[in-house]
Amino acid sequence: MTDLASTRPSGMPTPRRYDGVNWEGVKTLYLREVRRFWKVGAQTVAAPVVTTLLYMLVFVVALQGARPPLHGTPFAEFVAPGLIMMAILNNAFANASSSLIQAKIMGTATDFLTPPLSPLELTIGFSLGAATRGISVGLVTALCVLPFARLGITNILAVVYFSLIASLLMGMVGVLAGLWSEKFDQLSAVQNFVVMPMTFLSGAFYLVENLPQPFAAISHFNPFFYLIDGFRYGFIGHAESNLMVGVIMTGAMTLVMAVCCWLVFRSGWRLKS
Repeated sequence: MTDLASTRPSGMPTPRRYDGVNWEGVKTLYLREVRRFWKVGAQTVAAPVVTTLLYMLVFVVALQGARPPLHGTPFAEFVAPGLIMMAILNNAFANASSSLIQAKIMGTATDFLTPPLSPLELTIGFSLGAATRGISVGLVTALCVLPFARLGITNILAVVYFSLIASLLMGMVGVLAGLWSEKFDQLSAVQNFVVMPMTFLSGAFYLVENLPQPFAAISHFNPFFYLIDGFRYGFIGHAESNLMVGVIMTGAMTLVMAVCCWLVFRSGWRLKS
């Protein structure tokens, strides 16, 4: 992406840069993304929480007493962290993807292409904005499920790490999906045929080890499984997978997605054409 600093009219203040990064521009883009979803909070925050509460009503209240404990954990306490993580994943993805496709369709992409923002700065701004929505919805969801599940934190580091890495990872996936999609139908296809199946096949409502082969083995290649399992471990103190494998895999995938976003912004693919 071309840096427009050299074409800035005389007298216009130069953005403050530290270590080569225009942090003032990143901050502006980030606040733009946050304000965009807070303006329609009933749709972006309240609606996902209501959906999660409906899941809790179906899986916990309606089936109360019909589901045995899983590894000694009451079913409600087992399901609740998975539902919270699902809210984080889906909303982080939705924020970045919807922002970019709306900008392309409505012709407002110049709002972030014209300012002197580098590909790295665009990646940081959109990713942090998406992560903020994911974490915000996750926090509200956690508060709302407390009446149904007695959640206690056994490992705060696991809760913090997996929630942050999940929101950043899906924010970057949303960036790529929003840049790739040229219409809302294509974006819906990614949501319905990629994100949603991976979410439901990640062990959010069941033990992956109880799946028949080869599905149990395949699930261990699903990054959502490690995100949900590691996040749940932070609450119940038990994990199905090797936590270190989950930390390394999800961290590596987040770095790969960051590089991919940087390369796509740098090329201007489906933004400048």
